[in-house]
Amino acid sequence: MIDLLKRTFDQLPISVEGRKTFNLPNTITMLRIGVIPVLFFLLFSPDKLWSLIIAFFFILAALTDILDGYIARRYKIVTTMGKFLDPIADKIIVNTAMILMIPINRIPAWIVAIIIIRDFVVDGMRSIASTEGVIMPASRIGKQKTLSQICAISALIIHYPLLNVNAHTVGIVLIYLALILTVYSAIDYSVKFYRSAITKSS
Repeated sequence: MIDLLKRTFDQLPISVEGRKTFNLPNTITMLRIGVIPVLFFLLFSPDKLWSLIIAFFFILAALTDILDGYIARRYKIVTTMGKFLDPIADKIIVNTAMILMIPINRIPAWIVAIIIIRDFVVDGMRSIASTEGVIMPASRIGKQKTLSQICAISALIIHYPLLNVNAHTVGIVLIYLALILTVYSAIDYSVKFYRSAITKSS
C-alpha cells in the first residue's frame, strides 16, 4: 500500500525542488491538520453517533502521524518542513480537541492549561538549547505522555458508554495519567536543560 502511494506520488508533475517540500509524508501531515475543522463539531455537544464520528477522525489523524514518520524514515525523505510541521500538527490537533471539550464539560480546564503551558515551556527550552548547539530530542517519557494524551482525548471525545464501558470515566482516568506524565516530562526536560547550560558555561 505504501509502495503504491509512493509510486503514485512520484508520477505527479511536481518539480524536484517541489518534492523536497510536497513529498508524501508532508502531504499526509497537512491532511492530518485538515481534520481540525471536524473537531469543532464538539462545540455542539454531539450525541453518541457524532461523538463516535469525531473520535474516528481524531484517531485517524493520530494514526497518520505514525504513517508519515515511517514513510519519511523508510524512504529517507526527511525534510526541514517535515521536521517543523509534524510536531506542530500533533500539538495543534491535541490542544484543539482539549480546548473544544472544555465548554461541554468533558475535560477540566485546569488540566488543559497545565498541558498547554508545559508544551510552551519545553518548546522554549529546546529552542534555546538548539541555538547553543545542544539538541534535546524527544524523550521516552515525552512519547509516553503524548500517547496517553491521545488515548485520553479519544475516550473523552467518545464520551458515551461503549461496549458496556463508560468512555468518559476511562478518559478522565487517562487524562490524569497524562497530566502526571506531562509534569514529570517537564521536570525531566528542565533538568536536562539545566545540565546542558552548566556544561556550556563550564
